[in-house]
Amino acid sequence: MNIKIPDIKVPIIKNGRSDVSSLSNEFKNKKVVLFAVPGAFTPTCSEQHFPGYIKLYKEIISKGIDDIYCLSVNDKYVMKSWLISYSEENKIIGIADGNAEIVNHFKLISDKTKNHMGIRSERFAMVIKNNTVLKLQIESTGELNVSSAENILKNLD
Repeated sequence: MNIKIPDIKVPIIKNGRSDVSSLSNEFKNKKVVLFAVPGAFTPTCSEQHFPGYIKLYKEIISKGIDDIYCLSVNDKYVMKSWLISYSEENKIIGIADGNAEIVNHFKLISDKTKNHMGIRSERFAMVIKNNTVLKLQIESTGELNVSSAENILKNLD
């Protein structure tokens, strides 16, 4: 797999602060896990997907991962509020892809307009090393299996 991370500037939320930064600069010289959710505060995302990464944070990091990022097509204010709604929010770094530029680049857009949610992201997870995608796991609609923290941990080299 030879997919490169784009040089798209987006709000990145770390330790309760939001700063606009280039995604490729953020991932430079790092090995990271990036998982994406259709929406902050939505049931599966909030009750299962995100908490799985908090629960398995130490185990994932122990496999040579520098940071774990969560992306959603939400604005920086929603992402920041969502992250701080967890007691251990500072472990996971948020990416507010409010204009869906990143998910559009990867062709991972999900049209949720029939549910009055607009354009969102597919549920997926990537393992990225120095701006190259090593693994990409895309969920089937309505599922949480291949992009779960448990599955990513199991498949880390």
